[in-house]
Amino acid sequence: MSDPSPELQSLPSVDEPKGGFSRRSVLATGAGVAAAAALIDAAPAHAQGTGGTGAAPESVDLVWLEGAPPESPGSTWGVPWGQGTFPGDQQFKMVDDSGATVPLQTWPLAYWPDGSLKWTGHAIGPAAKAETLTLSAGEPTAPAFPVTVSEAGQHIDVDTGVITARINKKGTDLIKHIKRGNRTIVKHGHLVNITQDEAPDPETGSVSRDRYESKIDDVAVEQDGPVRAVIRVEGHHRKTKGRDKSWLPFTVRLYFYSGGESFRMVHTFIYDSDGSNAFIAGLGVRFKVCLTDELYDRHVRFVGDGHGQLTEAVKGITGLRRDPGQAVREAQLAGRALPDPATWDQRVTTRLHWIPNWGDYSLTHLNSEGFAIKKRTKEGHAWVPVDQGHRASGFGYVGGPSGGFGFGMKDFWQRHPTGLDIRGAHTDEATVTVWMWSPEAQPMDTRFYHDGMGEDTYEKQLDALEITYEDYEPGFGTPSGIARTTELQFWVTDATPDRERLGYMADVVRAQPQVIAPAAHMSAAGAFGGLFGPVDRSTPVKSDVEDMIDFLFEHYRTEQEQRHWYGFWDFGDVMHSKDRDRRIWRYDVGGYAWDNSEISSDQMFWMAYLHTNRADMFRFAEAMTRKTSEVNCYQIGEWAGLGTRHGVQHWGDSSKQVRVSNANYRRYFYYLTADERTGDLLHMLSGSEETALILDTGRKIRDPEDPWVPDRNAIEIGFGTSWAALVAAWLTEWERRGPDWEFCRDKVLGTMETIAAQPNGFAQGSALYDMDTGRYAIAEEPVVERSNLANSFGRIEICAELIQQIDMPAFEEDWLKYSRFYTAGRDAQEEEYGGRFGDLFLPSYARANAFVYARSGDEEQAEHAWYMFRDSGDSPSYAHGPRETETVEETLNTTEWWPDGGTNDISQYGLAAIQILHLARDFAPEE
Repeated sequence: MSDPSPELQSLPSVDEPKGGFSRRSVLATGAGVAAAAALIDAAPAHAQGTGGTGAAPESVDLVWLEGAPPESPGSTWGVPWGQGTFPGDQQFKMVDDSGATVPLQTWPLAYWPDGSLKWTGHAIGPAAKAETLTLSAGEPTAPAFPVTVSEAGQHIDVDTGVITARINKKGTDLIKHIKRGNRTIVKHGHLVNITQDEAPDPETGSVSRDRYESKIDDVAVEQDGPVRAVIRVEGHHRKTKGRDKSWLPFTVRLYFYSGGESFRMVHTFIYDSDGSNAFIAGLGVRFKVCLTDELYDRHVRFVGDGHGQLTEAVKGITGLRRDPGQAVREAQLAGRALPDPATWDQRVTTRLHWIPNWGDYSLTHLNSEGFAIKKRTKEGHAWVPVDQGHRASGFGYVGGPSGGFGFGMKDFWQRHPTGLDIRGAHTDEATVTVWMWSPEAQPMDTRFYHDGMGEDTYEKQLDALEITYEDYEPGFGTPSGIARTTELQFWVTDATPDRERLGYMADVVRAQPQVIAPAAHMSAAGAFGGLFGPVDRSTPVKSDVEDMIDFLFEHYRTEQEQRHWYGFWDFGDVMHSKDRDRRIWRYDVGGYAWDNSEISSDQMFWMAYLHTNRADMFRFAEAMTRKTSEVNCYQIGEWAGLGTRHGVQHWGDSSKQVRVSNANYRRYFYYLTADERTGDLLHMLSGSEETALILDTGRKIRDPEDPWVPDRNAIEIGFGTSWAALVAAWLTEWERRGPDWEFCRDKVLGTMETIAAQPNGFAQGSALYDMDTGRYAIAEEPVVERSNLANSFGRIEICAELIQQIDMPAFEEDWLKYSRFYTAGRDAQEEEYGGRFGDLFLPSYARANAFVYARSGDEEQAEHAWYMFRDSGDSPSYAHGPRETETVEETLNTTEWWPDGGTNDISQYGLAAIQILHLARDFAPEE
C-alpha cells in the first residue's frame, strides 16, 4: 500500500494541546476504555444492526455508478471495512468479472482505533472497464505501463506510458508542456483571470479591465504511482501589467493514470475580496496547442446536448461551389487526413487559398437554458453566428490527424456563465481556454444585496429577524474567504477521435466514471455508523416509506430543474422554505431562501444514496458537497472553519457557525471518492473550535451586564449543534492520521467522557470547554437546556458512530438514556431530568430510539420508533401521502407544485426513514 493518507503528509501541522491526557490516563478513567492498544473493545453482541460487530466482509464486488463506461480515464474510490478485518498495512488485489487481474493502487483513508483499516482508497487505470470488479486481500498486479513521477530542480515530470507532462515548480505556467511520444502537443498551461474595478453596469461607457495569470508558490507530489499520480500546485493570480498586484489564491491538483492519454484537473480558488471594488470578469484555464496539420486537416469539435456535435474544420471543403469529391468530404467530416489535394477535383485544389480560414471559435453558456457558438477568421474581424443549443456538454476538441487536444469542464451548463474558446487555430499554436466564468457575461457581483435598512443596533437586527428571518449585521455579509472548486478533464490524442469516441469523452466530462461499493457491503462494514441498509420493500409499510424517500428526492430534482437552481455560486444547493401564496420558494425572503446545509439536507441526500445506490442521488449529493463545503464556508481569514446560516445570499447572513461548515456533511464524499480537496477541508475543520475565541455567536442576546471575555480554557461550546460538528471533524482527523494521533483523539475521548460525567449528561446542554485539554468542566448542579435543534445537525449520526467504535460505557449509557427520553413525553422528561427537552422534529428524532434498540435489544424502543415516525400526531402531514403534484400555469414557467414540506422537515424525515427502516426493520407495522 502507499503511505498513509498521502494528502495529509503535506498538510500543515496542528499544534498539540498544552494540557490533555496521555493514553495511560484515558485508560485509568471511569469511562472504562478497556484495551490499551486499541482504546476499544467489541460492541455488545446485540448491536448487529449498527455495523459494529459480526462477520465483516473480507471482499467486495464493486460496480460502476452509472454502469461500465465505454470511455474511462481511470477511477478513484473508497471502500469501508469492518473493525479488525484488515491490518493497517494490508495489500489488496482486484480481478474483473472474467477472472483477469486488474492493476490496482491502494492507500489507507482511515483507521479504526485498534489500527485496523476502516476505509481504503483505490485507483484503477483506463483499461479497467468490466461490469464487476472484485476487491480482496492480496498482492496487487502491477500495470503494464506504470505512471512514474520524477523530480528535478525546476520541474516534475509525470509519465503515464502514453503521455509525459512537465509540471513547473515556479513561474506562470503550471504545465510547461505535454508530449505524446517525442511530439509536444500541449504547452503553457496556466490560469487566467480578468478583473475590473468598477461595479458591473451594462450602461457603463468605459470599463477598464486587467488580466491576471497564475503564479506558482508551491508544488508537491501527493501520489507517485504506479496506477495514479497526484501533483498539487498552489499559488495566486498576479497582474500581468503595471504594479505587482495579486489575489485569488488557488490550489490545483493534477491527476494522471497509468496507460492514460488524459489528465484530470481539480481547480480551487479562494475569493479573497469583500466584493466591493474588484469584480471577476473572467476566470479560466488556458493552454497552447501545437498544430502542424494542413489547415483543411485541422478539426474543431464541440459536443452539445447528448452526443450531438459541431463538426468543422479550420478550412472547410464541404458545401463549396466546386466539389472536391465525396471521399474527400467524408474524410474531413470523420476527422481523418484528407487525400493528397492532387487527387481532388483541381477546380478546388487550385483555389484552396480563396477559402477562408476560421481560426477562432467560441461557445458561451450564459444561463442554464441555452448556449451559442460563433466563429471568426481572426482577431479584428466580425464574429459569425454558428448555431445555438440547449445544454452543452462542456467538451471541445481542436487538432488533426497528427494529434490534438480535448478539453472539458464538469457541470458546465449548471455552473453558468461558462465558455469554451479556441483562438488562432489557423496558426502554429492555437490557444484553448476553458472559462469557469465567461468574459462574455456581466462581471461577477458578490456585494451584499441591501443597504442595511437602518439595522445599526442589535435590538433592530433582532426585530428585523422576526419578520424576514434574516440575521443581519454590518460587515458580516462578506464573501471574502469563500471558495469554489471546478473539475476539468483534458486529453492529448494521437489523432482526431471519431464521432462516437468524442461523445464518450463528453460523457466523462459530464460525470467522472465512479466505482462504488454496494449498499449491503457498506452497511455490513459499519460505514458511517451502519445506520442504513439496502432498499427493503418486503412489506406494504416499508414499501410506502421507500416510495416516500423516492418521491422526496424526485421533488428536489424537479424543483432544481423548474426553479433553475443553477449558476456559478448556486449550483448544488436547494431552497429552505416555500411561499404557498406565490407558489414558489422564498428565494427573496431573508433566512428562508438558500438552505446552506440547514438541518442536515446534505446528510439526508448522502444517506439516501447509501441506501439506494442510485446514480442520480450520488450526483445530486456530490454537487451539494462541492457547493456547501466552499461557498457556504470560510476557507481563510478569522472566520476560517465557520459557515454561514441560510439566506438570500450564501454568505450574507451574519450568523457564522460550525454547524454549517459541519464535517458530518463532508465526510461522505471524502470517504466514497477519496477526494483530496474535501480532505483539505476536513483537515481545516479539525481546528475550527478556535473560532469560538474570535466570534461570540451569542453576542446579540448576551446580557449587557455580562460582557463576553473569551477564555480558551473556559469557553462555552454546547453539546448539540456545535459539539456534533466539532467531534465529527476531530474524529475524522484522528481516524485519517491513525490511532496514535493524540491531538484529535484526546478531544474526541475527552469530550465524550466529560459530557457523560455532567450531572444531567447530554441534557445538561452545554459546559465550559478547555481547548488545551480537550475536556469540558463538570457542572456542579443539574440543569436541562431545552434545544429544539440539538439533534438535527448530525448529532444522532455521529454519536452512533462514536459508540460503534469507542468502548466508553458511560457515554453510551447516557446517550441511550437521553435518546429514550427525548421522545418519551414532557412528563417523563420532567420526572427523570427535572426539565423538558425541545419539541421539534420529534418523529424524526425517533431514529435515535431505533438505535437504542440496535444497541440494547429493547424491542419497545423499536416499536416506539415506528410509532413516533408513522402514527403519532406529530408525524409530518405528508408521511402517508398524498404525493400528487398540481400543474400550475400562473407562475412564470408552468410548474409542478407540491405545497407540503420544507427542507428542514424533509431532511429530518428522510434521515429517520432510512435509519428506522434499517435499525428497526423487523418491527415495521403490518398496515
